[in-house]
Amino acid sequence: MAGHSKWANIKRQKAVVDAKKGKTFTQLSRAIILAAKNGIPEPDGNFQLRTAIDKAKAAGMPNDNIDRAIAKGGGTFDDGSSLEEIRYEGYGPGGVAILVEALTDNRNRTAADLRVSFSKNGGNLGETGCVSWMFEQKGVCTLENIDDEEKLLEVSLEAGADSYEMSEPEIAVVVTEVPNLEKLSQTLQESFSVSDTELRWIPSNSIEITDPEQARSLLKLIDSLEGLDDVQNVTSNFEMPEDLISVSLV
Repeated sequence: MAGHSKWANIKRQKAVVDAKKGKTFTQLSRAIILAAKNGIPEPDGNFQLRTAIDKAKAAGMPNDNIDRAIAKGGGTFDDGSSLEEIRYEGYGPGGVAILVEALTDNRNRTAADLRVSFSKNGGNLGETGCVSWMFEQKGVCTLENIDDEEKLLEVSLEAGADSYEMSEPEIAVVVTEVPNLEKLSQTLQESFSVSDTELRWIPSNSIEITDPEQARSLLKLIDSLEGLDDVQNVTSNFEMPEDLISVSLV
């Protein structure tokens, strides 16, 4: 069951993005609004909302901001704006495929901002469907302090996981189908420390970036895209040696 090459770049890509920029309160607030809008505005009965709130609290978002976002998503607070989910697709340096998930109240503004970020950093914004066929959406749980891999395998199987990977000593990434993510997270929490639960687009194949200039441009592009308030998530299909990542981040 242990996953290997197919999931090998999950942690690496996430580490690149995390090293460049954390989520802003605007992005976290919009995730809460959407979760409350798509389900009931009560964390106990809405797994997506509960997860969004946990991430907001971990980032230090004030409770008043969280409550306001829940109220807006639930329809009890109206500031005159309306958010919609849009997925954009494009290419980065080296032909890397990039998916951008956005929440916006002005799709024209968002598309213009994305187009500028792509063009200034060696990429281009493409048409809908140009790269999405290369990705599959999965539910992912990240675990910490794993000292018993046999127990991890047993619990993951019990919870209906597709695969898992020890991404580094004592840290594991467990992957499942999207509808099973809540069950997986709850089951794993009974035995392990779950540090993150989320939906991720997993690439079916990857492109290895070894050229320093391409690497620098690609990381600048991801940083630029992540820096836009309308952007919630950026996913790509690159792999890059750790030493090249370190040099390119400087």
